[in-house]
Amino acid sequence: MYHPSGNVVRQAAGSTAGVLDPVGPATETVLFQRCNWCGTAMYHRLLCPVCQGSDLRTERSEGTGTVRHATVVNRNTPGARNVSLVEMAEGFVVRGRVMGPPIAIHSGDRVRLSTAKDPVRGEPVFQLIDEPYRAWS
Repeated sequence: MYHPSGNVVRQAAGSTAGVLDPVGPATETVLFQRCNWCGTAMYHRLLCPVCQGSDLRTERSEGTGTVRHATVVNRNTPGARNVSLVEMAEGFVVRGRVMGPPIAIHSGDRVRLSTAKDPVRGEPVFQLIDEPYRAWS
């Protein structure tokens, strides 16, 4: 088992180690990594899923995306809640919650980041950009 010693020099955030920087004005942004070799964007990975490279840099997302999958969860909660997979504009997918009535959230809806971390579950929270109530189709 490896135990880091106290005299190990730590690399700065955004370095080629790809370690996410928890410090700074990231309260309203989502941090993700991009592979320096192939350019693939990913969320919280140690290696690139495409080329298996470890040369990753940390970037900030602009906060807009599209719902790719939405489901309603009724367990371990007093009421129904939404759990969605959101494909961000930069190309990575993140699991989060979309605010609004769970029945009104569909695949293809455009969303923007409301808060980067839900205080209870620690996942990003999004809000719908377009009108949440659609005409009957």
